[in-house]
Amino acid sequence: MVGGPAPEALKLEAARPTGGQASYLNYAAVASSQEPELNGSAIDGLATHKHPVSQHNERPRQLVPDTLQASEPYQLGQYVRKQNLDMKNRMESSAAPVSPSEDELLEGEVAWTMPIARPKLLPTGLCYDIRMRYHSELDPPKQRLDFHPEDPRRIYHIYRELCQAGLYKDPQFDVPTIDRPLERIQARNATAPEICLVHTADHYNFVASTADMDNESLIHLERMYDSIYFNPLTFSSALLSAGGAIETCKAVVSGRVKNAIAVIRPPGHHAECNRPMGFCLFDNVSIAAKVCQADYPEACRKVLILDWDVHHGNGIQQAFEQDSNVLYISIHVHEDGNFYPPGPYGDHMHCGAAAGLGKNINIPWHTKGMGDADYLYAFQQVVMPVAYAFNPDLVIIAAGFDAAVGDQLGGCFVTPTCYAHMAHMLMSLAKGKVVVCLEASLPSSISKSALAVTRTLLGEPPDRIEETRPTKSGAATVDMTSTKEGTMHDALRAYQKQHLCAEFDMVELSVFRERISKSFAHQVLAT
Repeated sequence: MVGGPAPEALKLEAARPTGGQASYLNYAAVASSQEPELNGSAIDGLATHKHPVSQHNERPRQLVPDTLQASEPYQLGQYVRKQNLDMKNRMESSAAPVSPSEDELLEGEVAWTMPIARPKLLPTGLCYDIRMRYHSELDPPKQRLDFHPEDPRRIYHIYRELCQAGLYKDPQFDVPTIDRPLERIQARNATAPEICLVHTADHYNFVASTADMDNESLIHLERMYDSIYFNPLTFSSALLSAGGAIETCKAVVSGRVKNAIAVIRPPGHHAECNRPMGFCLFDNVSIAAKVCQADYPEACRKVLILDWDVHHGNGIQQAFEQDSNVLYISIHVHEDGNFYPPGPYGDHMHCGAAAGLGKNINIPWHTKGMGDADYLYAFQQVVMPVAYAFNPDLVIIAAGFDAAVGDQLGGCFVTPTCYAHMAHMLMSLAKGKVVVCLEASLPSSISKSALAVTRTLLGEPPDRIEETRPTKSGAATVDMTSTKEGTMHDALRAYQKQHLCAEFDMVELSVFRERISKSFAHQVLAT
Protein backbone atom coordinates (compact mmCIF):
# COMPACT_ATOMS: atom_id res chain seq x y z
CA MET A 1 0.00 0.00 0.00
CA VAL A 2 1.06 3.59 -0.59
CA GLY A 3 2.99 4.99 2.33
CA GLY A 4 4.21 1.64 3.63
CA PRO A 5 2.45 -1.21 5.34
CA ALA A 6 -0.75 -0.47 7.30
CA PRO A 7 -0.59 -0.62 11.09
CA GLU A 8 -1.29 -4.05 12.55
CA ALA A 9 -4.30 -2.60 14.32
CA LEU A 10 -6.03 -2.23 10.93
CA LYS A 11 -7.89 -5.21 9.59
CA LEU A 12 -8.64 -5.22 5.86
CA GLU A 13 -11.63 -6.99 4.40
CA ALA A 14 -11.81 -6.46 0.61
CA ALA A 15 -14.41 -7.50 -1.94
CA ARG A 16 -13.24 -7.87 -5.53
CA PRO A 17 -14.72 -5.51 -8.18
CA THR A 18 -17.52 -7.16 -10.13
CA GLY A 19 -19.65 -6.32 -13.17
CA GLY A 20 -18.56 -2.72 -13.64
CA GLN A 21 -19.88 -1.75 -10.20
CA ALA A 22 -17.70 -0.14 -7.62
CA SER A 23 -16.57 -2.51 -4.93
CA TYR A 24 -16.21 -1.61 -1.30
CA LEU A 25 -13.30 -2.05 1.03
CA ASN A 26 -14.09 -2.38 4.71
CA TYR A 27 -11.45 -1.11 7.05
CA ALA A 28 -11.98 -2.02 10.69
CA ALA A 29 -9.82 -0.17 13.13
CA VAL A 30 -9.53 -2.71 15.90
CA ALA A 31 -8.37 -1.20 19.18
CA SER A 32 -6.02 -3.20 21.33
CA SER A 33 -7.10 -4.55 24.70
CA GLN A 34 -5.30 -1.67 26.41
CA GLU A 35 -7.33 1.04 24.68
CA PRO A 36 -9.49 3.07 27.08
CA GLU A 37 -13.20 3.69 26.48
CA LEU A 38 -13.89 6.57 24.08
CA ASN A 39 -17.24 7.68 25.39
CA GLY A 40 -19.27 9.60 22.84
CA SER A 41 -16.98 8.82 19.93
CA ALA A 42 -18.05 7.32 16.68
CA ILE A 43 -16.09 4.19 17.54
CA ASP A 44 -16.11 2.09 20.69
CA GLY A 45 -13.12 -0.13 20.17
CA LEU A 46 -14.25 -0.85 16.61
CA ALA A 47 -14.81 1.58 13.70
CA THR A 48 -15.90 0.51 10.25
CA HIS A 49 -15.31 2.60 7.12
CA LYS A 50 -16.70 1.91 3.66
CA HIS A 51 -14.89 3.15 0.56
CA PRO A 52 -15.92 3.16 -3.07
CA VAL A 53 -12.80 2.79 -5.21
CA SER A 54 -12.01 2.89 -8.89
CA GLN A 55 -13.17 0.07 -11.13
CA HIS A 56 -9.51 -0.52 -11.97
CA ASN A 57 -7.56 -2.98 -9.90
CA GLU A 58 -5.49 -0.27 -8.34
CA ARG A 59 -4.34 -0.59 -4.75
CA PRO A 60 -6.31 1.58 -2.33
CA ARG A 61 -4.66 4.52 -0.68
CA GLN A 62 -3.93 4.37 3.00
CA LEU A 63 -6.52 6.09 5.18
CA VAL A 64 -4.52 6.52 8.40
CA PRO A 65 -1.17 8.36 8.48
CA ASP A 66 1.97 6.32 9.04
CA THR A 67 2.70 8.36 12.14
CA LEU A 68 -0.05 6.52 13.96
CA GLN A 69 1.36 3.09 14.71
CA ALA A 70 -0.33 0.08 16.25
CA SER A 71 1.50 0.85 19.47
CA GLU A 72 -0.54 4.05 19.77
CA PRO A 73 -4.16 2.83 19.86
CA TYR A 74 -5.41 5.83 21.82
CA GLN A 75 -4.08 8.31 19.23
CA LEU A 76 -5.58 6.15 16.51
CA GLY A 77 -8.97 6.39 18.14
CA GLN A 78 -8.61 10.15 18.50
CA TYR A 79 -7.70 10.50 14.84
CA VAL A 80 -10.70 8.55 13.58
CA ARG A 81 -13.00 10.41 15.93
CA LYS A 82 -11.73 13.77 14.66
CA GLN A 83 -12.18 12.67 11.04
CA ASN A 84 -15.74 11.55 11.76
CA LEU A 85 -16.59 14.79 13.55
CA ASP A 86 -15.12 16.97 10.76
CA MET A 87 -17.05 15.03 8.15
CA LYS A 88 -20.28 15.33 10.11
CA ASN A 89 -19.87 19.11 10.57
CA ARG A 90 -19.13 19.65 6.87
CA MET A 91 -22.22 17.72 5.84
CA GLU A 92 -24.49 19.51 8.33
CA SER A 93 -23.19 23.01 7.39
CA SER A 94 -23.84 22.52 3.66
CA ALA A 95 -26.89 24.34 2.18
CA ALA A 96 -27.93 21.24 0.25
CA PRO A 97 -27.55 17.59 1.14
CA VAL A 98 -24.05 16.60 0.21
CA SER A 99 -22.67 13.12 -0.24
CA PRO A 100 -18.88 12.97 -0.07
CA SER A 101 -17.25 12.41 -3.43
CA GLU A 102 -14.97 9.52 -4.21
CA ASP A 103 -11.96 11.87 -4.35
CA GLU A 104 -12.70 13.26 -0.90
CA LEU A 105 -12.88 9.80 0.60
CA LEU A 106 -9.69 8.70 -1.11
CA GLU A 107 -7.87 11.68 0.39
CA GLY A 108 -8.34 10.29 3.86
CA GLU A 109 -11.87 11.15 4.96
CA VAL A 110 -13.90 8.61 6.90
CA ALA A 111 -17.65 8.17 6.49
CA TRP A 112 -19.55 9.20 9.64
CA THR A 113 -21.67 6.53 11.29
CA MET A 114 -23.80 6.55 14.44
CA PRO A 115 -22.21 4.84 17.45
CA ILE A 116 -23.62 1.42 18.31
CA ALA A 117 -25.28 1.28 21.72
CA ARG A 118 -24.19 -1.64 23.86
CA PRO A 119 -26.74 -3.34 26.14
CA LYS A 120 -26.13 -2.61 29.79
CA LEU A 121 -25.06 -5.61 31.85
CA LEU A 122 -27.35 -5.72 34.85
CA PRO A 123 -26.20 -7.05 38.22
CA THR A 124 -27.89 -9.63 40.42
CA GLY A 125 -29.66 -8.21 43.46
CA LEU A 126 -29.51 -9.16 47.14
CA CYS A 127 -32.04 -8.13 49.79
CA TYR A 128 -31.05 -8.61 53.43
CA ASP A 129 -31.77 -6.70 56.62
CA ILE A 130 -30.46 -7.63 60.06
CA ARG A 131 -33.66 -6.32 61.68
CA MET A 132 -35.55 -9.36 60.40
CA ARG A 133 -33.62 -11.39 62.96
CA TYR A 134 -35.42 -9.63 65.81
CA HIS A 135 -38.40 -11.99 65.45
CA SER A 136 -37.53 -14.80 67.89
CA GLU A 137 -39.00 -17.00 70.61
CA LEU A 138 -39.68 -15.47 73.99
CA ASP A 139 -39.75 -18.75 75.89
CA PRO A 140 -38.04 -21.58 73.99
CA PRO A 141 -38.57 -25.07 75.48
CA LYS A 142 -35.83 -25.95 77.96
CA GLN A 143 -35.66 -29.56 76.78
CA ARG A 144 -34.87 -28.64 73.18
CA LEU A 145 -31.41 -29.78 72.11
CA ASP A 146 -31.42 -28.27 68.62
CA PHE A 147 -32.48 -25.02 66.93
CA HIS A 148 -36.05 -24.05 66.26
CA PRO A 149 -36.76 -24.66 62.54
CA GLU A 150 -37.53 -20.93 62.17
CA ASP A 151 -34.33 -19.81 63.83
CA PRO A 152 -33.34 -16.12 63.44
CA ARG A 153 -29.81 -17.13 62.51
CA ARG A 154 -30.98 -18.75 59.27
CA ILE A 155 -30.75 -15.56 57.23
CA TYR A 156 -27.39 -14.60 58.73
CA HIS A 157 -25.95 -18.00 57.78
CA ILE A 158 -26.94 -17.36 54.17
CA TYR A 159 -25.62 -13.79 54.19
CA ARG A 160 -22.31 -14.91 55.70
CA GLU A 161 -22.00 -17.70 53.13
CA LEU A 162 -22.51 -15.25 50.26
CA CYS A 163 -19.94 -12.81 51.68
CA GLN A 164 -17.33 -15.48 52.39
CA ALA A 165 -17.74 -16.75 48.84
CA GLY A 166 -16.89 -13.26 47.56
CA LEU A 167 -20.32 -12.61 46.04
CA TYR A 168 -21.00 -9.53 48.17
CA LYS A 169 -18.62 -7.01 49.73
CA ASP A 170 -18.96 -6.59 53.49
CA PRO A 171 -16.11 -5.02 55.52
CA GLN A 172 -16.47 -7.58 58.29
CA PHE A 173 -15.43 -10.35 55.86
CA ASP A 174 -11.89 -9.84 54.59
CA VAL A 175 -12.22 -11.74 51.31
CA PRO A 176 -11.85 -10.60 47.68
CA THR A 177 -15.09 -10.19 45.76
CA ILE A 178 -15.96 -11.17 42.22
CA ASP A 179 -15.82 -8.61 39.39
CA ARG A 180 -19.58 -7.99 39.42
CA PRO A 181 -20.77 -8.63 42.98
CA LEU A 182 -24.35 -8.64 44.19
CA GLU A 183 -26.11 -5.27 44.34
CA ARG A 184 -27.83 -4.56 47.64
CA ILE A 185 -31.58 -3.96 47.58
CA GLN A 186 -32.83 -2.14 50.65
CA ALA A 187 -35.80 -3.64 52.45
CA ARG A 188 -38.61 -1.40 53.68
CA ASN A 189 -41.80 -1.80 55.67
CA ALA A 190 -44.70 -3.03 53.59
CA THR A 191 -47.74 -0.77 53.86
CA ALA A 192 -51.14 -1.80 55.11
CA PRO A 193 -52.78 -1.39 51.65
CA GLU A 194 -50.08 -3.61 50.11
CA ILE A 195 -50.55 -6.34 52.71
CA CYS A 196 -54.33 -6.12 52.39
CA LEU A 197 -54.08 -7.05 48.72
CA VAL A 198 -53.77 -10.60 50.11
CA HIS A 199 -54.85 -10.48 53.76
CA THR A 200 -57.94 -9.15 55.47
CA ALA A 201 -57.82 -5.95 57.49
CA ASP A 202 -58.60 -7.95 60.63
CA HIS A 203 -55.57 -10.14 60.04
CA TYR A 204 -53.29 -7.14 59.56
CA ASN A 205 -54.64 -5.47 62.70
CA PHE A 206 -54.17 -8.65 64.72
CA VAL A 207 -50.48 -8.98 63.78
CA ALA A 208 -49.99 -5.26 64.43
CA SER A 209 -51.54 -5.59 67.90
CA THR A 210 -48.79 -7.97 69.01
CA ALA A 211 -46.35 -5.03 69.12
CA ASP A 212 -48.20 -3.64 72.16
CA MET A 213 -48.64 -6.88 74.11
CA ASP A 214 -46.56 -7.87 77.12
CA ASN A 215 -44.43 -11.00 77.08
CA GLU A 216 -46.84 -13.10 79.10
CA SER A 217 -49.72 -12.33 76.73
CA LEU A 218 -47.57 -13.16 73.69
CA ILE A 219 -46.51 -16.51 75.13
CA HIS A 220 -50.16 -17.34 75.84
CA LEU A 221 -51.13 -16.23 72.34
CA GLU A 222 -48.67 -18.48 70.54
CA ARG A 223 -50.20 -21.53 72.24
CA MET A 224 -53.50 -20.68 70.55
CA TYR A 225 -52.05 -20.73 67.03
CA ASP A 226 -50.62 -23.36 64.71
CA SER A 227 -46.79 -23.46 64.76
CA ILE A 228 -46.22 -19.76 65.34
CA TYR A 229 -44.50 -17.61 67.95
CA PHE A 230 -44.56 -13.89 68.74
CA ASN A 231 -42.51 -11.21 70.45
CA PRO A 232 -42.86 -7.40 70.56
CA LEU A 233 -40.72 -7.04 67.40
CA THR A 234 -42.55 -9.70 65.38
CA PHE A 235 -44.76 -7.18 63.59
CA SER A 236 -41.85 -4.96 62.51
CA SER A 237 -39.88 -7.98 61.24
CA ALA A 238 -42.91 -9.21 59.29
CA LEU A 239 -43.35 -5.79 57.67
CA LEU A 240 -39.70 -5.81 56.58
CA SER A 241 -39.97 -9.34 55.23
CA ALA A 242 -42.98 -8.50 53.07
CA GLY A 243 -41.47 -5.16 52.05
CA GLY A 244 -38.18 -6.83 51.17
CA ALA A 245 -39.99 -9.24 48.86
CA ILE A 246 -41.84 -6.33 47.23
CA GLU A 247 -38.72 -4.24 46.65
CA THR A 248 -36.78 -7.22 45.30
CA CYS A 249 -39.48 -8.10 42.79
CA LYS A 250 -39.88 -4.47 41.73
CA ALA A 251 -36.12 -4.14 41.20
CA VAL A 252 -36.24 -7.07 38.77
CA VAL A 253 -39.41 -6.02 36.95
CA SER A 254 -38.21 -2.42 36.53
CA GLY A 255 -34.84 -3.53 35.11
CA ARG A 256 -32.64 -2.27 37.93
CA VAL A 257 -31.22 -5.82 38.34
CA LYS A 258 -31.49 -8.85 36.07
CA ASN A 259 -32.53 -11.24 38.85
CA ALA A 260 -32.30 -11.32 42.63
CA ILE A 261 -32.42 -13.27 45.87
CA ALA A 262 -34.35 -12.01 48.91
CA VAL A 263 -32.90 -13.40 52.15
CA ILE A 264 -35.95 -12.61 54.28
CA ARG A 265 -37.85 -13.87 57.31
CA PRO A 266 -40.31 -14.64 58.79
CA PRO A 267 -41.44 -16.84 55.88
CA GLY A 268 -44.85 -16.46 54.29
CA HIS A 269 -46.25 -19.23 52.10
CA HIS A 270 -48.40 -20.81 54.87
CA ALA A 271 -50.05 -17.55 55.96
CA GLU A 272 -53.66 -17.52 54.80
CA CYS A 273 -55.78 -14.46 54.18
CA ASN A 274 -57.15 -14.39 57.73
CA ARG A 275 -54.73 -16.33 59.94
CA PRO A 276 -51.01 -16.90 60.53
CA MET A 277 -49.69 -20.45 60.63
CA GLY A 278 -46.60 -22.56 60.01
CA PHE A 279 -44.09 -19.89 61.15
CA CYS A 280 -45.70 -17.47 58.65
CA LEU A 281 -47.38 -14.12 59.36
CA PHE A 282 -47.77 -12.34 56.00
CA ASP A 283 -47.70 -14.11 52.63
CA ASN A 284 -44.59 -12.34 51.29
CA VAL A 285 -44.49 -13.85 47.79
CA SER A 286 -48.20 -13.35 47.09
CA ILE A 287 -48.09 -9.75 48.32
CA ALA A 288 -45.06 -8.99 46.13
CA ALA A 289 -46.70 -10.57 43.07
CA LYS A 290 -49.91 -8.58 43.49
CA VAL A 291 -48.03 -5.29 44.07
CA CYS A 292 -45.97 -5.82 40.89
CA GLN A 293 -49.10 -6.62 38.88
CA ALA A 294 -50.71 -3.42 40.16
CA ASP A 295 -47.66 -1.19 39.67
CA TYR A 296 -46.54 -2.67 36.33
CA PRO A 297 -49.75 -3.81 34.59
CA GLU A 298 -48.07 -4.16 31.19
CA ALA A 299 -44.61 -5.44 32.16
CA CYS A 300 -45.83 -7.84 34.85
CA ARG A 301 -49.19 -9.21 33.83
CA LYS A 302 -48.47 -12.94 34.21
CA VAL A 303 -46.51 -14.36 37.13
CA LEU A 304 -45.22 -17.87 37.70
CA ILE A 305 -44.70 -18.86 41.35
CA LEU A 306 -42.69 -22.06 41.78
CA ASP A 307 -42.71 -23.36 45.35
CA TRP A 308 -40.05 -25.99 46.05
CA ASP A 309 -40.40 -25.83 49.84
CA VAL A 310 -40.93 -29.35 51.22
CA HIS A 311 -44.29 -28.20 52.63
CA HIS A 312 -47.27 -27.21 50.52
CA GLY A 313 -47.77 -23.44 50.21
CA ASN A 314 -51.43 -23.35 51.17
CA GLY A 315 -51.36 -19.56 51.57
CA ILE A 316 -50.13 -18.91 48.03
CA GLN A 317 -52.60 -21.42 46.59
CA GLN A 318 -55.45 -19.70 48.40
CA ALA A 319 -54.36 -16.24 47.23
CA PHE A 320 -54.40 -17.12 43.51
CA GLU A 321 -56.83 -20.01 43.28
CA GLN A 322 -59.16 -18.08 40.98
CA ASP A 323 -56.55 -15.93 39.22
CA SER A 324 -55.85 -16.78 35.58
CA ASN A 325 -52.74 -14.57 35.45
CA VAL A 326 -50.80 -16.41 38.17
CA LEU A 327 -49.57 -19.96 37.68
CA TYR A 328 -48.73 -21.61 41.00
CA ILE A 329 -46.77 -24.87 41.02
CA SER A 330 -45.83 -26.57 44.28
CA ILE A 331 -43.55 -29.60 44.71
CA HIS A 332 -43.93 -30.91 48.25
CA VAL A 333 -44.21 -33.93 50.50
CA HIS A 334 -47.88 -34.74 51.06
CA GLU A 335 -48.06 -38.28 52.45
CA ASP A 336 -51.74 -38.47 51.51
CA GLY A 337 -52.57 -35.45 53.66
CA ASN A 338 -50.60 -36.49 56.75
CA PHE A 339 -47.65 -34.12 56.22
CA TYR A 340 -47.84 -30.47 57.25
CA PRO A 341 -50.10 -28.70 56.46
CA PRO A 342 -52.48 -31.64 56.96
CA GLY A 343 -55.49 -32.29 54.78
CA PRO A 344 -56.28 -32.77 51.08
CA TYR A 345 -55.68 -29.13 50.01
CA GLY A 346 -52.22 -29.96 48.66
CA ASP A 347 -53.17 -32.99 46.56
CA HIS A 348 -53.07 -33.13 42.77
CA MET A 349 -56.84 -32.77 42.44
CA HIS A 350 -56.76 -29.10 43.50
CA CYS A 351 -56.14 -27.38 40.16
CA GLY A 352 -57.65 -23.95 40.75
CA ALA A 353 -61.19 -22.70 40.39
CA ALA A 354 -63.29 -20.45 38.15
CA ALA A 355 -60.95 -18.35 35.94
CA GLY A 356 -57.94 -19.92 37.64
CA LEU A 357 -58.84 -23.49 36.72
CA GLY A 358 -55.69 -25.22 35.50
CA LYS A 359 -53.41 -22.53 36.93
CA ASN A 360 -52.72 -24.41 40.18
CA ILE A 361 -50.54 -27.50 40.03
CA ASN A 362 -49.58 -29.63 43.01
CA ILE A 363 -46.93 -32.34 42.70
CA PRO A 364 -47.48 -34.15 46.03
CA TRP A 365 -44.86 -36.75 46.97
CA HIS A 366 -46.49 -39.78 48.60
CA THR A 367 -43.51 -40.26 50.88
CA LYS A 368 -40.33 -38.62 52.12
CA GLY A 369 -36.95 -39.55 50.70
CA MET A 370 -37.22 -37.82 47.31
CA GLY A 371 -33.91 -36.81 45.74
CA ASP A 372 -32.39 -34.92 42.84
CA ALA A 373 -33.67 -37.21 40.11
CA ASP A 374 -37.27 -37.01 41.37
CA TYR A 375 -37.27 -33.21 41.39
CA LEU A 376 -35.61 -32.97 37.97
CA TYR A 377 -38.09 -35.49 36.56
CA ALA A 378 -40.93 -33.31 37.87
CA PHE A 379 -39.35 -30.26 36.22
CA GLN A 380 -38.82 -31.97 32.89
CA GLN A 381 -42.22 -33.65 32.67
CA VAL A 382 -44.53 -31.06 34.24
CA VAL A 383 -43.02 -27.79 35.44
CA MET A 384 -41.15 -26.57 32.38
CA PRO A 385 -43.65 -27.65 29.68
CA VAL A 386 -46.49 -25.91 31.51
CA ALA A 387 -44.34 -22.87 32.30
CA TYR A 388 -43.32 -22.45 28.65
CA ALA A 389 -46.97 -22.61 27.60
CA PHE A 390 -47.91 -20.04 30.27
CA ASN A 391 -45.07 -17.71 29.17
CA PRO A 392 -44.78 -15.57 32.33
CA ASP A 393 -43.49 -12.02 32.65
CA LEU A 394 -41.94 -12.73 36.06
CA VAL A 395 -40.86 -15.87 37.90
CA ILE A 396 -40.88 -15.95 41.71
CA ILE A 397 -39.39 -18.94 43.52
CA ALA A 398 -40.80 -19.60 46.98
CA ALA A 399 -37.48 -21.04 48.06
CA GLY A 400 -37.69 -23.11 51.16
CA PHE A 401 -34.61 -25.34 51.29
CA ASP A 402 -36.08 -27.87 53.72
CA ALA A 403 -36.08 -30.65 51.11
CA ALA A 404 -32.28 -30.45 51.21
CA VAL A 405 -29.95 -33.14 52.41
CA GLY A 406 -29.58 -32.82 56.19
CA ASP A 407 -32.97 -31.31 56.99
CA GLN A 408 -34.48 -33.72 59.49
CA LEU A 409 -38.03 -32.38 59.23
CA GLY A 410 -38.20 -32.57 55.44
CA GLY A 411 -36.62 -35.98 55.17
CA CYS A 412 -35.60 -35.55 51.51
CA PHE A 413 -32.21 -35.58 49.81
CA VAL A 414 -32.08 -32.67 47.36
CA THR A 415 -28.52 -31.41 46.88
CA PRO A 416 -27.40 -27.80 46.34
CA THR A 417 -26.54 -28.77 42.76
CA CYS A 418 -30.14 -29.81 42.10
CA TYR A 419 -31.46 -26.52 43.46
CA ALA A 420 -29.05 -24.75 41.10
CA HIS A 421 -30.31 -26.80 38.13
CA MET A 422 -33.94 -25.99 38.92
CA ALA A 423 -33.13 -22.28 39.17
CA HIS A 424 -31.16 -22.50 35.92
CA MET A 425 -34.14 -23.96 34.07
CA LEU A 426 -36.48 -21.29 35.42
CA MET A 427 -34.05 -18.59 34.23
CA SER A 428 -34.96 -19.52 30.66
CA LEU A 429 -38.41 -18.01 31.29
CA ALA A 430 -39.56 -14.37 31.47
CA LYS A 431 -36.34 -13.08 29.84
CA GLY A 432 -34.46 -14.24 32.92
CA LYS A 433 -36.51 -12.15 35.37
CA VAL A 434 -36.32 -14.50 38.35
CA VAL A 435 -36.69 -13.63 42.04
CA VAL A 436 -35.76 -16.13 44.76
CA CYS A 437 -37.63 -15.41 48.01
CA LEU A 438 -36.56 -17.38 51.05
CA GLU A 439 -39.15 -19.49 52.84
CA ALA A 440 -38.13 -22.02 55.53
CA SER A 441 -35.50 -24.64 56.39
CA LEU A 442 -32.98 -25.49 59.08
CA PRO A 443 -29.82 -23.34 59.40
CA SER A 444 -27.65 -26.42 58.87
CA SER A 445 -28.99 -27.14 55.37
CA ILE A 446 -29.95 -23.74 54.02
CA SER A 447 -26.72 -21.83 53.38
CA LYS A 448 -25.01 -24.15 50.87
CA SER A 449 -28.17 -24.52 48.81
CA ALA A 450 -28.79 -20.76 48.80
CA LEU A 451 -25.18 -20.19 47.73
CA ALA A 452 -25.51 -22.62 44.81
CA VAL A 453 -28.70 -20.89 43.61
CA THR A 454 -27.12 -17.44 43.91
CA ARG A 455 -24.09 -18.52 41.88
CA THR A 456 -26.49 -19.67 39.19
CA LEU A 457 -28.29 -16.32 39.23
CA LEU A 458 -24.92 -14.66 38.72
CA GLY A 459 -24.34 -16.74 35.59
CA GLU A 460 -22.27 -19.70 36.77
CA PRO A 461 -23.35 -23.02 35.22
CA PRO A 462 -24.53 -25.64 37.73
CA ASP A 463 -22.38 -28.66 38.51
CA ARG A 464 -23.17 -32.08 37.07
CA ILE A 465 -26.02 -34.10 38.58
CA GLU A 466 -24.92 -37.62 39.47
CA GLU A 467 -28.35 -39.12 40.20
CA THR A 468 -30.58 -39.10 37.11
CA ARG A 469 -33.06 -41.95 37.58
CA PRO A 470 -36.16 -41.09 39.63
CA THR A 471 -37.56 -43.42 42.26
CA LYS A 472 -40.63 -45.48 41.40
CA SER A 473 -42.69 -43.49 43.88
CA GLY A 474 -41.47 -40.17 42.52
CA ALA A 475 -42.08 -41.13 38.89
CA ALA A 476 -45.56 -42.39 39.76
CA THR A 477 -46.45 -39.08 41.44
CA VAL A 478 -45.25 -37.02 38.48
CA ASP A 479 -47.05 -39.25 35.97
CA MET A 480 -50.24 -39.05 38.03
CA THR A 481 -50.03 -35.27 38.08
CA SER A 482 -49.31 -34.96 34.36
CA THR A 483 -52.39 -37.02 33.41
CA LYS A 484 -54.80 -34.86 35.40
CA GLU A 485 -57.32 -33.40 32.96
CA GLY A 486 -57.50 -29.65 32.51
CA THR A 487 -55.48 -26.79 31.12
CA MET A 488 -52.24 -28.31 32.39
CA HIS A 489 -52.90 -31.54 30.49
CA ASP A 490 -53.50 -29.64 27.25
CA ALA A 491 -50.29 -27.66 27.76
CA LEU A 492 -48.32 -30.87 28.27
CA ARG A 493 -49.78 -32.40 25.12
CA ALA A 494 -48.91 -29.32 23.08
CA TYR A 495 -45.34 -29.45 24.40
CA GLN A 496 -45.07 -33.18 23.62
CA LYS A 497 -46.42 -32.59 20.12
CA GLN A 498 -43.83 -29.90 19.45
CA HIS A 499 -41.05 -32.21 20.68
CA LEU A 500 -42.19 -35.19 18.54
CA CYS A 501 -42.56 -33.08 15.40
CA ALA A 502 -39.10 -31.58 15.83
CA GLU A 503 -37.30 -34.74 16.93
CA PHE A 504 -38.92 -37.38 14.69
CA ASP A 505 -40.39 -35.33 11.80
CA MET A 506 -43.90 -36.37 12.77
CA VAL A 507 -46.86 -34.64 11.14
CA GLU A 508 -50.37 -33.94 12.34
CA LEU A 509 -53.29 -35.99 10.97
CA SER A 510 -56.80 -34.64 10.75
CA VAL A 511 -59.52 -36.63 12.52
CA PHE A 512 -62.87 -36.50 10.72
CA ARG A 513 -65.37 -37.07 13.49
CA GLU A 514 -68.39 -35.00 14.37
CA ARG A 515 -67.80 -35.37 18.09
CA ILE A 516 -64.29 -35.25 19.51
CA SER A 517 -62.88 -33.86 22.73
CA LYS A 518 -61.06 -30.57 22.36
CA SER A 519 -58.16 -32.15 24.22
CA PHE A 520 -57.59 -34.53 21.28
CA ALA A 521 -57.80 -31.93 18.52
CA HIS A 522 -54.48 -31.51 16.70
CA GLN A 523 -52.94 -34.31 18.78
CA VAL A 524 -52.92 -37.24 16.34
CA LEU A 525 -49.42 -37.55 14.86
CA ALA A 526 -47.72 -39.95 12.49
CA THR A 527 -44.31 -40.40 10.88
